[in-house]
Amino acid sequence: MACLSASFGVFLYLIVAVSSQQEPQVPGFFIFGDSLVDNGNNNGILTLARANYRPYGIDFPQGTTGRFTNGRTYVDALAQLLGFPTYIPPYARTRGRALLRGVNFASGAAGIRDETGNNLGDHMPMSQQVASFGRTVQQMYRFFRGDANALANYLSRCIFYSGMGSNDYLNNYFMPDFYSTGSQYSPKAYAALLLQDYSRQLTDLYRLGARKVIVTAVGQIGCIPYQLARINGNSTTKCNEKINNAISLFNSGLKNMVDNFNNGQLPGAKFVFLDSYESSRDVVANAATYGFEVVDKGCCGVGRNNGQITCLPLQRPCDQRAKYIFWDAFHPTEAANIVFAKISYETTSRSYAYPINIRQLAML
Repeated sequence: MACLSASFGVFLYLIVAVSSQQEPQVPGFFIFGDSLVDNGNNNGILTLARANYRPYGIDFPQGTTGRFTNGRTYVDALAQLLGFPTYIPPYARTRGRALLRGVNFASGAAGIRDETGNNLGDHMPMSQQVASFGRTVQQMYRFFRGDANALANYLSRCIFYSGMGSNDYLNNYFMPDFYSTGSQYSPKAYAALLLQDYSRQLTDLYRLGARKVIVTAVGQIGCIPYQLARINGNSTTKCNEKINNAISLFNSGLKNMVDNFNNGQLPGAKFVFLDSYESSRDVVANAATYGFEVVDKGCCGVGRNNGQITCLPLQRPCDQRAKYIFWDAFHPTEAANIVFAKISYETTSRSYAYPINIRQLAML
């Protein structure tokens, strides 16, 4: 795939894309996931996985909202590319007809497995997010006067995004002091277990009306500042390949699952697999081309690589945030999120979006 322009150019592209849209390319956008796309659902619960304090949101138009980055998340940028005039609201604060335009169900620390993230406190795992969408569908019936066929037709034209799995490794499998999964299962067996649960959850979404579904691979979490801080001595480039190798098993199985869904297992559905592992590796390897200068440190954090402790309340972050790929120990900056959104939206490479890109999915 041809390399993209620098972050500022991407920003201008987004503004032009939004302003030129007469209406959204799809009627609704429904989001499931973890802290990479959470936009405030964790604010009101008892958990350490929350970001409703400065400097989180320092560059976001509405300020601190609970997003785990300095500005827009990946799905914020994607919503703009899809032509939505405003950001998709969190489930915790969405009622009435606003439900029809889309809802963000994501929750920081959430995973495919219900116990994932318990070490950080309360959260909404994937099973609970799907159940919340089921309640949302019930509420939608009244806007279609109880016409199940009309509602089904509406939902079939919406886009659904699901990004899960990172915490099932970071806050479960590779946390032996808190979880036993690492000793109970081999990496291959654990990936198979996750995929079995995830397949059931995604099938439940399908039964509730989802037809255009985006699922994302787990990124290179062995290379995030948190892992670099834990394993590095003087080196700042070596990744934790034990983690990367384990998640590659999950990613490979997820792509196969998408093929099975598309080839008749879920009639009428069209799933798109985003290989965020490959796209994140490309952005790091070609950082300068994308406008980045710092690939191994958080813009805000404490300790080696700004990754030993994540961004603290009222801590001063780096000044040139658009030059950093990582905002904190775990999460990308707004600039990186915009780049990842543009790649997945318009790439012609099946290595990044398979079997089609998101623009093509929206047109179906």
